[in-house]
Amino acid sequence: MTLYRERLWAPPALYLATALVIPASLLVFLPISVLAGVLVAIGMEIGVLVLLWALAPTVEVTDAEFRAGRAHLPRELVGEVEGFTGAEATAQRGPQLDARAWTLFRGYVRGVVKVEVRDDADPTPYWLVSVRRPDEVVAALRA
Repeated sequence: MTLYRERLWAPPALYLATALVIPASLLVFLPISVLAGVLVAIGMEIGVLVLLWALAPTVEVTDAEFRAGRAHLPRELVGEVEGFTGAEATAQRGPQLDARAWTLFRGYVRGVVKVEVRDDADPTPYWLVSVRRPDEVVAALRA
């Protein structure tokens, strides 16, 4: 059973910013051919939009595991869980970050959740994952 699920979509402004691929492609390919320039510009824009959509990771908490992107952590290995927002989240992603930690960051997502890994065979002390609603993830992992 899924307790929490979130797809870390890019904000609309980022999708709009990809439109800069169009004039860049036209600038390069118009001297060769107008048709080539237009086709390459359209193809590049569609390709960039598809990549932004396809590469948006999913964060999910189920009865059995915690998933962040393609990585998964069985619930029995989940230790202490903390959620952070604002300046605390920035500190967790920066000066307080352990170099051994497994991370999944998205710059456009402000909150993070810190999930301790209780596995003696794993050198990773914790996961630090970007989420939009850290309190909900913490509640789901503690349930």
